[in-house]
Amino acid sequence: MTNTSGQGKGTAVPEEIRGWNWGAFLLNWIWGIGNKTYIALLMFVPFVNMAMPFVLGAKGNEWAWRNNHWDSVEAFKRTQRKWGVWGGVAILAFLLLFGGIFSGVMYMMKQSGAYQLALRKVTSHPAASEILGSPVETGWFVSGNTKTSGPSGEANISFTVSGPRGSGTVYAYALKRMGEWRAKNVVFHNDADNRRIVIVRKR
Repeated sequence: MTNTSGQGKGTAVPEEIRGWNWGAFLLNWIWGIGNKTYIALLMFVPFVNMAMPFVLGAKGNEWAWRNNHWDSVEAFKRTQRKWGVWGGVAILAFLLLFGGIFSGVMYMMKQSGAYQLALRKVTSHPAASEILGSPVETGWFVSGNTKTSGPSGEANISFTVSGPRGSGTVYAYALKRMGEWRAKNVVFHNDADNRRIVIVRKR
């Protein structure tokens, strides 16, 4: 077949290159610029960008062939494979970065005074400790938020706890005044019977 690459819209595309393009799917607008397929810039249009990666994945090979001159089908395939590999590397790097940041945030939340205070309140409460048993372990995820500004702060958090006898969720609201955290409301929700035990309640 005659090399029809770079001849624009409507030109014939070799059957060997038809199929899914992972580079176009994963790197979308970056791939589009590199392959002179500027329709990929629709990734910046709200709502359209939700469907565009799939369109690029399905049509990317055809568009890249028509928009660039390629020495051969083999050269085209080699280049597009490289785009796919770099797309995979980029996604993996993003996931690792996101995971690292997320793990760091969770670590900081668990080291906060509000979290440690709430955990101590629950584990020292007779009814809650009777339900959980000992030792008590906490889940890896902490939801809610903690805000501090110098000696002042506010925390509204929840986290799971479990022990040899049972498990549940801790809900806590605490305030930091003059550098010291004080629990205002701490509630333990027992998974076994959905009963809630008020650990701390202050006005």
